[in-house]
Amino acid sequence: MADPVAAIELKGISKAFGPVQANKDISIRVMPGTIHGIIGENGAGKSTLMSILYGFYKADEGEIFINGKRTEIPDSQAAIGAGIGMVFQHFKLVENFTVLENIVLGAEDSAMLRPSLARARRELKALADEYELSVDPDAVIQEIGVGMQQRVEILKALYRGCDILILDEPTGVLTPAEADQLFRILNRLKDEGKTIILITHKLREIMDITERVSVMRRGEMVATVSTAETSPPELAELMVGRKVLLRVEKKPAKLGDKTLEVRGLRVVDDQGVERLRGIDFDIRAGEILGLAGVAGNGQSELLEVLGGYRIATGEVLLNGKPIDLTGSRSDGQSRRARGIAHVPEDRQAEGLIMDYTAWENTAFGYHHDHKYQANALFMKNAAIRADCEAKMKKFDVRPPDPMLLAKNFSGGNQQKIVVAREIERDPDLLLVGQPTRGVDIGAIEFIHQQIVALRDRGKAILLVSVELDEIMSLSDRIAVMFDGKIMGERKPGETDARELGLLMAGITDTTLPHSAAEVEAQLAERHGAAGKEV
Repeated sequence: MADPVAAIELKGISKAFGPVQANKDISIRVMPGTIHGIIGENGAGKSTLMSILYGFYKADEGEIFINGKRTEIPDSQAAIGAGIGMVFQHFKLVENFTVLENIVLGAEDSAMLRPSLARARRELKALADEYELSVDPDAVIQEIGVGMQQRVEILKALYRGCDILILDEPTGVLTPAEADQLFRILNRLKDEGKTIILITHKLREIMDITERVSVMRRGEMVATVSTAETSPPELAELMVGRKVLLRVEKKPAKLGDKTLEVRGLRVVDDQGVERLRGIDFDIRAGEILGLAGVAGNGQSELLEVLGGYRIATGEVLLNGKPIDLTGSRSDGQSRRARGIAHVPEDRQAEGLIMDYTAWENTAFGYHHDHKYQANALFMKNAAIRADCEAKMKKFDVRPPDPMLLAKNFSGGNQQKIVVAREIERDPDLLLVGQPTRGVDIGAIEFIHQQIVALRDRGKAILLVSVELDEIMSLSDRIAVMFDGKIMGERKPGETDARELGLLMAGITDTTLPHSAAEVEAQLAERHGAAGKEV
């Protein structure tokens, strides 16, 4: 009996960028109407392989078959013509255009836009109803959340008639609730006969939503297995080539004096909305304080204040001495001089300059350091490059090339560059936001180990993450934020995800039973009240 026809079949795909072999003799079959996962460390070649399928790159060798037919895909237009759509990790949307304008862009019927927009509006409504992808067609992209922007990207692909949808790290910028909603949408698409390829580093997502999973390592395909017949530890070992700890191992904290003291901290944004409403907390030397909460509840503003990027009122003491919050000396440079290092939440927008090299990025923020300065006008570029090489080796940045532009590293290796720059300064206080967002399992383990090692050297760490597993495993204490306030503190060994989830929803009475419907109703009511205040 002949094998069933695959929706996608890649045979012997190879691709090199100069001396770097990104893909080597890769073959894979993806069956129609399934969700097929592709996992691997950052730099394993996953995105390159899918970019070949989508026409962004042309393979040096190999063949592509779509629904059993050999297909040439020289560019993305050919991929769209073959029924392939792709949602990238960093969305390809015009921020000052509306949803409808982004949907139509590149798929206009003619030079006259009005008929195209009218037809798109009708089709958009039909697609949104069919796949439960409700979105306001007249909303401006920069005014909607990332979860909604991702829906727009999916609708763009469906509007262009895709039967095969590729998603590259789709939950890297989503909250847990948004990720759950995305998976409901993907299952709906699968039920309607669409074929979905999911590139992700999150093993829980692979186990929850895929039927089969392919594992890549260093540019090669090492295994394709049925998801039901594997496990997270097995997949992690296949990805990395060794056993990986899926939990953080750390000794009990040895607490020192108070490193950071925050009292009555308040922030009002440009629209007059109070984002921080009287925040109080301390962090001691040798302690990790985890800050849990759904994104958008004040965590970002808190990091910006402490990092010197936002004006606030209240009182902040570092090692017993006040930090100026009025703007006169509240820049990041003075914070770094006081011993504060900052790994920002968005590595590309705030942590790196993407068009600069790795060695230049490892000096940013610390370029006034005497070891980097030749004199008042010139820097010791050779010393900075050597320092970068040492950091890249210690933090296993791939490829270990200081001359490579930041934008040419994978997301996980970009994150390692930022983490290396900040941790290697041996700060008294490390502010770290979303340390492993969009990072693979091997890099997650490494970054967690570096954070714990810094804590064990007697340093204070403020950890902000939307990943509850990360908060629970890394933190010595957990504070939960909702609507600009700290709702409560817990110790990891004395709480669970349910209690923290209720606090994240603004429900302080966590001792009573609450159904999922009750929690959703209370959360919707609170968000509605917040919207009225705005």
